[in-house]
Amino acid sequence: MAGLPLAFAQPLLLLGLLSLPVLWWLLRVMPPRPRRIEFPPTRLLFDIAPKEETPSRTPWWLTLLRLAAAALVILAAAGPIWNPQAGLAGSSAPLVILLDDGWSAAASWDSRIKAADELMANADNDRRGVALVPLSEPARDITLMPAGTARVALRQLAPKPYSIERVETLVAIERFLKATGDAEIAWLSDGVDTGRGPEFIEGLGKTIGDRGLTVFEGGTAPPLALVAAENAAAKMTVKVLRAGGGVAAGVVRAIDQKGSPIGEARYRFAAGDRETEASFDLPVELRNDIARLDVSGERSAGAVQLLDKRWRRRAIGIVSGSTSDTAQPLLASTFYLTRALAPFADVRLGERGSPQQAITQFLDQKLPMIVMADVGTLSPEIRERISAWIEQGGVLVRFAGPRLAQADDDLVPVKLRRGGRSLGGSLTWEKPQHLASFAADGPFAGLVVPKDITVTRQVLAEPNAVLASRSWASLEDGTPLVTGEHRGKGVVSLFHVSADMRWSDLPMSGSFVEMLRRIVDVSGYTSTPGAGVAGETGAETVAPLRTLDGFGAFGPPPSTAKPLPADFRDRATPDHPPGFYGPADGPLAVNALAAADRIAPLDTSPLRAQRASYTNAEPRDLRGILLASSLALFLIDAVIVALLGGGIAALLRRRAVPAALAFAFALAAMMAASMATSGAARANTDEFAIKAVSQTRLAYVVTGNADVDAIVKSGLAGLTLFLAQRTALEAGDPVGVDPARDELAFFPLIYWPVLPGAAKPAQDAINRIDAYMKQGGTVVFDTRDAIEAPPGANGESQTPGMLALRNILSSLDVPELEPVPREHVLTKTFYLLRDFPGRFNTGQTWVETLPRDEEDEAASRPARGGDGVSPIIITSNDLAGAWALRPDGQPMLPLTPGEPRQREFAFRAGVNIVMYTLTGNYKADQVHAPALIERLGQ
Repeated sequence: MAGLPLAFAQPLLLLGLLSLPVLWWLLRVMPPRPRRIEFPPTRLLFDIAPKEETPSRTPWWLTLLRLAAAALVILAAAGPIWNPQAGLAGSSAPLVILLDDGWSAAASWDSRIKAADELMANADNDRRGVALVPLSEPARDITLMPAGTARVALRQLAPKPYSIERVETLVAIERFLKATGDAEIAWLSDGVDTGRGPEFIEGLGKTIGDRGLTVFEGGTAPPLALVAAENAAAKMTVKVLRAGGGVAAGVVRAIDQKGSPIGEARYRFAAGDRETEASFDLPVELRNDIARLDVSGERSAGAVQLLDKRWRRRAIGIVSGSTSDTAQPLLASTFYLTRALAPFADVRLGERGSPQQAITQFLDQKLPMIVMADVGTLSPEIRERISAWIEQGGVLVRFAGPRLAQADDDLVPVKLRRGGRSLGGSLTWEKPQHLASFAADGPFAGLVVPKDITVTRQVLAEPNAVLASRSWASLEDGTPLVTGEHRGKGVVSLFHVSADMRWSDLPMSGSFVEMLRRIVDVSGYTSTPGAGVAGETGAETVAPLRTLDGFGAFGPPPSTAKPLPADFRDRATPDHPPGFYGPADGPLAVNALAAADRIAPLDTSPLRAQRASYTNAEPRDLRGILLASSLALFLIDAVIVALLGGGIAALLRRRAVPAALAFAFALAAMMAASMATSGAARANTDEFAIKAVSQTRLAYVVTGNADVDAIVKSGLAGLTLFLAQRTALEAGDPVGVDPARDELAFFPLIYWPVLPGAAKPAQDAINRIDAYMKQGGTVVFDTRDAIEAPPGANGESQTPGMLALRNILSSLDVPELEPVPREHVLTKTFYLLRDFPGRFNTGQTWVETLPRDEEDEAASRPARGGDGVSPIIITSNDLAGAWALRPDGQPMLPLTPGEPRQREFAFRAGVNIVMYTLTGNYKADQVHAPALIERLGQ
């Protein structure tokens, strides 16, 4: 209704609003105005002061009040519903649901599934068949199915981690509609055009024809994406994209390979902006450790940018063979090399001492890449060290010059002729040579061949059988300009011209920068011969290591994932989902979007369709509110009429006793209402108690932070489900409690997530917690910040969460605590455990220190326990975060460091804690069973 989430069950009754003008006229003319008749004796009555006056006509504001009451009655009769369920009513044709399920749909996936489920529920009520069409699967056969079956199939769908091609599904849709005939179509759009959007809109309009179409869009926040991360000289930047919207801001997080946070950067969109930038001002050493950038709070693969060694700002050493007293600074080879490498690498110049001293210094610093410009003869010791460095993964780039032309060593990819060829020399050209081509299997593949580069001199390679396979760039006459080969884990390459302008104008061109950039990229993958290094074995491929799902969470590669070339630079596809590929020590990153990709809003205006929006609110019937408001207006009208007509004054004057009784009755009614309110509060308390004792339930302290409370509730719900699957305990849904208000004795275990900087609870709440712990209850305090602990022996106790916990515990009578000993009952209550991991596994778990019998030997005490359960358990591993599951059953949060069975052991730790609080130390008593049996036998 005019853009509002409002609908009417009986909209025809709204025609009754047209009667309001007639009602206005009737209320104004009835009762009729009194007639005026001249009566002379009335002159004697003028001096008598009137005590009561009756208006001759109804006041306009009173008429307006009555019209409002009448309008409310008409609206209530029409059955208004706020946030009505989405549905296509009024048709018996089959329902076809087109579902956008690419990465851009992941952030609002729950809203999309809810809308589709409501459509299917309405279709089920109307006995209509349903066809579910995920637009990411063009090869999927479209069939009609019962609505119940379709709802089951809907729950099995998940967003894909790549951009979908909607156009490819048009053929299947057209084929299905021709076979089906009439149909109602609902398109659950994500509102994002990642390419070919207008083509799909045009094709869909032609395919549907005159059939009914409803397009769902809007009502959710626009999806965000990250592209074009760049590790520049002073900072790392990444572009944040969206399809449109108003002013918005957020945070991009930087995470290392182990899942540990490195830093955060804020971004801000102005109204109408589709692109902005986030910058990380971090030291280069920290920036080189970043393996993942993601938008905080955004659940989609597009909001994740994975980084590999290509984004590392590598340190590169430059050694020149020219003498410093003859070299001109602005014409020296080091000047051109520094300018070309500075945008994407940290350049270190070997300016002091001999070239061999500089090379030794760079080898000692373990630089990944060294550039040698016209360096000639090297000592055997240096050559051996360089060869060993290359074998271990180093990249050596050499440039020719007079000294190299006269030298003879094996640190070049091909055998060279002595001397060189120049314009006018013994091996002469008639004219300068131009660059002809780049090798298809070399690192320069895909670069545009520049036509303005000329070469006047070069060093020549001896022709042999391997020269062609080691040539990365060639001149027009077929001689190589750049050669390279793979040696061990490293690479050796040679530019057959100088690094300055003496032999060619290559150093002045933009191609020079791109060629060096490609070689630097090769240095990021020296553990394997890929990345375009020419070799005799052909193109190399790398297998998927771990991939992202549509929500941006890491998982094992799907069965459909295929290996890809080691020099892959494109966006993710169904065959190559986003994630890491190749060896774990040097993986290749594939992202949902390429650096040049941009997103735009999807324009569906050319379609002849109804419009609907997504909503997360539950439907609400407004009839009760409108009828109650109408009744209140009628009561106000009655009171006003009584006041204007003097009825209340006359009643008080003539019927004092009845008026007093009426007043007393009204006062009693008000008191009864107050008592009813307090009774309702008591009923709510009773309802809470009945709910708590009807089943064993886990409880958690409500912190007031919506995100934390939602995660904790989901975590305890996930643990409850795990308990039902693995144990005999079938607990009820977890309950949130307020220690200052709710009764705590109903719950055997209370989980308290500690927020950094949280205010200390009221003393009354502290007293209730203290009483609960002394009466046998257990409170698990979780600071959830093990990963933030600074290094050192006492680092864990210095985190913000632990400081907040100390503030809470300062007023509690807390017993002496110790880390859980290996022989403690908690380690063997149900599962045999050595530690208690959650989202993190570096934090310690603390329990009450139990007295040891000094006379007992360790061997006679295989289990610790005492006579009771520890009233307090403290951890910082974020247990609930590891237990939390989304509605589709997938984990809600990633783990750190993400070991294969870390989440399984986190659930097992939760089972042990719950069983420990429920059963106490019965496991410890088992050690005495032989003695008890022996005594009973006597």
